[in-house]
Amino acid sequence: MRFSLRQVEVFLCTAQLQNISLAAKQLNLSQSAASSALRELEQQFGLQLFDRVGKRLRLNENGIALRPQAQELISSAERLESSFKGQAGLGDLRIGATLTIGNYLAVPLVAQYMNDAKQRGQEAKIDLHVANTDNIAKQVLNYEMDIGLIEGEFNHPLLRSQFWREDELLIVANPKHPFAKEQALDDEQLLSLRWISREHGSGTRQAFEHALHGLLPQLDITMELEHTEAIKRAIEADLGVACLSRLAVHEALNRGSLIQLHAPHRDWRRRFYFVFHRDKAISHSLEHWLNLCQAETSN
Repeated sequence: MRFSLRQVEVFLCTAQLQNISLAAKQLNLSQSAASSALRELEQQFGLQLFDRVGKRLRLNENGIALRPQAQELISSAERLESSFKGQAGLGDLRIGATLTIGNYLAVPLVAQYMNDAKQRGQEAKIDLHVANTDNIAKQVLNYEMDIGLIEGEFNHPLLRSQFWREDELLIVANPKHPFAKEQALDDEQLLSLRWISREHGSGTRQAFEHALHGLLPQLDITMELEHTEAIKRAIEADLGVACLSRLAVHEALNRGSLIQLHAPHRDWRRRFYFVFHRDKAISHSLEHWLNLCQAETSN
């Protein structure tokens, strides 16, 4: 074989970080050793994998084409190593989650995963990155995350979505809102509201627009915020109303700092999904994570 697994690891890590120094640090190599490994890989096959743009290394067409196969090779090698050890160990995972999922569901799952590894006498670390749906899907696409937990499906030919669980959006308002005692709002009343919304690219925004289809051009969206907690504070300050996940507002509803407005003629249901790269194999560690997520749904 004319290449080593270390060379492939350097290639993949550099592809992710776009910087050989950062790749070397992550792989616990000297910069010269990482640079040599990448240079030798390219020279052995007379193939340039990156375009050099200043200090950044960007994958060219060759690198983009070979990256999925390289990733699968490393994943297979990791599974083989576990088999040689005589155990299917729980290793490190990189989990991407949208804000609602990351803030209200993912942390207990992370704790359970790490506890399961500890009970097996192993150490496992989970890198949990929280962002909106668009950003999480892009990170999975670029192999920066092993899996994404997103709000709504994300369509891309290189990504695969799998249903996880149901969710529901609620219209929430300040308890002193004029419509607080209304049993059901009609479309005319919905149009009269001042809305505070998540930003474009978020799953909550996508579900909000789906629920209010036909009214969007006329809606009064007075504010767009990237964080659910900021939206809740704005509602408590009586700056408007919003559509947020039941997961995100149930505590505020219980203590009475927010109330729910009802519009049952509109469909407020949505779904959460797992999203994977189609070329990435499901490792034992990732399978264990999926089982934890499914068990959480049944509780």
